[in-house]
Amino acid sequence: MANIKSAKKRIKVTEVKTLRNRMIKSALKTTLKKFEVAIIAKNTEDAKVNYVEVVKSLDMAASKGVIHKNKAARFKSRFAAKLHALEA
Repeated sequence: MANIKSAKKRIKVTEVKTLRNRMIKSALKTTLKKFEVAIIAKNTEDAKVNYVEVVKSLDMAASKGVIHKNKAARFKSRFAAKLHALEA
């Protein structure tokens, strides 16, 4: 355990940030899963609605630094391709 005041503060701040990151990542995984389920079920309407949520969640996670911006772009590209393939 830390003895120095600044080290104690860093531990607290790290715990808060870890919880925030975990919450964001969990919500992201949930939206990704909803989209995948809609794609597997071949439900175009739900897939379109969920795609908007997926893009929003990915952008937010990338802006917060939870995931890398290139990873977010890669996911958006792949999901857009799946959505277009479903519509075709």
